[in-house]
Amino acid sequence: MLNCGGTGVDGADKHTLERLFFVCSRSLNGSNRSVFQGIKYLVDNELLDWKPERVAEFLYKEEGLNKTRLFFVCSRSLNGSNRSVFQGIKYLVDNELLDWKPERVAEFLYKEEGLNKTAIGDFLGEREDMHLQILKAFVELHEFSNLNLVQALRQFLWSFRLPGEAQKIDRMMEAFATRYCNCNANVFQSTDTCYILSFAIIMLNTSLHNPNVKDKTSLERFISMNRGINNGQDLPGDLLTNLYNSIRNEPFKIPEDDGNDLTHTFFNPEREGWLLKLGGRVKTWKRRWFILTDNCLYYFEFTTDKEPRGIIPLENLCVREVMFPRKPYCLELYNPNSQGQKIKACKTETDGRVVEGKHQSYTICAASAEERDDWIESIRYEHMHLTGAVEHT
Repeated sequence: MLNCGGTGVDGADKHTLERLFFVCSRSLNGSNRSVFQGIKYLVDNELLDWKPERVAEFLYKEEGLNKTRLFFVCSRSLNGSNRSVFQGIKYLVDNELLDWKPERVAEFLYKEEGLNKTAIGDFLGEREDMHLQILKAFVELHEFSNLNLVQALRQFLWSFRLPGEAQKIDRMMEAFATRYCNCNANVFQSTDTCYILSFAIIMLNTSLHNPNVKDKTSLERFISMNRGINNGQDLPGDLLTNLYNSIRNEPFKIPEDDGNDLTHTFFNPEREGWLLKLGGRVKTWKRRWFILTDNCLYYFEFTTDKEPRGIIPLENLCVREVMFPRKPYCLELYNPNSQGQKIKACKTETDGRVVEGKHQSYTICAASAEERDDWIESIRYEHMHLTGAVEHT
């Protein structure tokens, strides 16, 4: 119940309350902050109790508030955290303002103006089945027919902001590749080709337009690094040339709503340090700088490298101590349900090509038993903390 001077509000008083709200909020010209200003005015003047139930009741029962502003009010309580979009959608669904169906939620995220695009990216990248269905429906709202790959990526990457977690990016780019190939059936031989080339284009954009990258990728190098990705065959040179020139002439426009970009992935990691990694095809040990964060293991050739040499998503993987000849302090990353399949990971070759990993398991060696045990504990904690899964070894 709203209260005004200790009495209920109805009739003329209710009309006055609504008018006070809109007069106050109107000064912000319809911006996302206007609803906050209006509610603040009502609360400051003791026209509305600052209690969750009272504010929710006002937002739900009073007329004149649009759905997007309702979303912002209930999500703002989490101070812009990644969970805010979940809270906002939950409110709309709980109050029957939005159907909890993949198509309806996807349409809301795609069409409503003013939503935080970083939050949209985080929401779409979640691994739960409903979120995967929403992601599929969201991607299917994009029409990529007769667009080249760069044009389609420009459209796609403007509708949300790529999250920092490699697993989320992976799921989103897989969905994009599937949709693009469905819209353009004869461009690539498989969705894997589209997926790999899309990542190569994103990396090219970084190389050409990030001032911190001194070694700019040339056209010849871009063509070389994408040799053989079309089911073992080369893509047409004029196709790659057109894609390269498009990115060189105009970088991707990335939504800038809260400064959360991919480089933040490597800030405040769960663990980092030098380890030895056993090669996949060629069984040699190489020293790499490893970073554990967001349930992914990244490895670099040098600590000063801007981009990792490889990315190992830990989803569906387990870790255990293993014995290896002349390497006593080893751990192994493996998929207990792989049935001989390769672990889904990617790496950058010495010539700059991005390729899929060749490992059925990863063997990594630490300098001591204590260091090995610390890495095993950190990997298990990271996996359990982010997925809620309990690892059985």
